[in-house]
Amino acid sequence: MSAQIRCRCQSCTVRGMMGPAILITLGILFLLSQVRGGHFDFTNTWPVLLVVIGVLLLASSMAPREGHVEPGPPPIGTPAPPTIPPSTPPQTPYSSQGQ
Repeated sequence: MSAQIRCRCQSCTVRGMMGPAILITLGILFLLSQVRGGHFDFTNTWPVLLVVIGVLLLASSMAPREGHVEPGPPPIGTPAPPTIPPSTPPQTPYSSQGQ
């Protein structure tokens, strides 16, 4: 489990519902496509998905941020992520010959 503190303000809570809302909307749209077909085909109803995303983003921006917790540095004792050494071009034994 993560030792990082999670924000419980209303704005972050609404934003956290974005993934489940998208999955539920996709499920409903595909169900309508299978059951009704014709005008309810997914190619005609996909803008509903954009409307759901827009409504959630609007609700998140208008929700109060009282008690919002900014993500801070990782707790002490947590291993640092590995560093990647700078890349150098590969050297071959024949790279300096023929010049």
